[in-house]
Amino acid sequence: MALAVAVTGATGFVGQATVPALLAAGHRVRLLARRLPEFASGPAGPVEVVLGDLSQPGALARLVEGADAVLHMAGAIKARSAREFFAVNRDATAALLAAIARRSAGRIDGGPRVILLSSLAARAPQLSPYAASKRAGEDLLRATPHGLPWLAVRAPVVYGPGDRETLRFFKAVRLGLAPVAGDGSGRISAIFVDDLAALLCRLVEAYLPPADAYEVDDGNAAGYSLRDFAREAAAALGRRSRTVAVPRLAMSAAGAAQQGIAMLGGPTSILSPAKVREIFHPDWVCHDRRLAEFIGWMPTVGLGDGFARTIAWYRARGWL
Repeated sequence: MALAVAVTGATGFVGQATVPALLAAGHRVRLLARRLPEFASGPAGPVEVVLGDLSQPGALARLVEGADAVLHMAGAIKARSAREFFAVNRDATAALLAAIARRSAGRIDGGPRVILLSSLAARAPQLSPYAASKRAGEDLLRATPHGLPWLAVRAPVVYGPGDRETLRFFKAVRLGLAPVAGDGSGRISAIFVDDLAALLCRLVEAYLPPADAYEVDDGNAAGYSLRDFAREAAAALGRRSRTVAVPRLAMSAAGAAQQGIAMLGGPTSILSPAKVREIFHPDWVCHDRRLAEFIGWMPTVGLGDGFARTIAWYRARGWL
């Protein structure tokens, strides 16, 4: 059945994979954007575009009007300060929920289902402003009035075509050096962007489990060590590389320098002292399998295959 789906974050990395998946499934998509996206009238379109942003109540009201589902993917992964993280990951979520509440008043079904794309970092909010702001966004959903169906998806490392953050790692490995934090023993889960997009599309349609935050990954229960990432990247690139251990002190110093540059008006970097605390956290492996089991969803792309597809995409576009 075709559903009306309101989408935030459609022009981001995950959003650009998810909107085509929604359209391919026959859903009607209305998205919020500051400017008309290129794909709005291209092969992935047509889609309805509400021009504006999450700070504009009028734009939010138009976005959620008559929606069967609201897929909230907008979020900040880098910022100059904790205040900026919370402004996007918490306060903008609050504004969206307020718009939904106003538009849902009197609806028999309680309103549209709300699906929040969160982060695995939210399970350790003490580590960084980013992690704390993502948990705060989830907590807003937990405080919503009874009757509004919601679900938060805690994604691990997401990679795939179009991702510029992972591209830096691949460029280093291509040069023969694979940097890893510390001794490389920290373990993380991952998911290919197309698998995550397929899951989010499925959640728009499926009968949802009880409202909660759920973890997802590519199905590898043990996750991957940082050295696994380096080895798989080298294999996908067809290169030999040497793993380079980056001490925590050195990475923290680099993060402090990047943060200083950003505070002085320079470009914002994902690396900061707080991000280093996240990076050196020993366990970012997904342990919660409830969501995949409940909706009968299976990921299709493992790390090696995913890296190969990603690198082929980069090369085809001259990124790598």
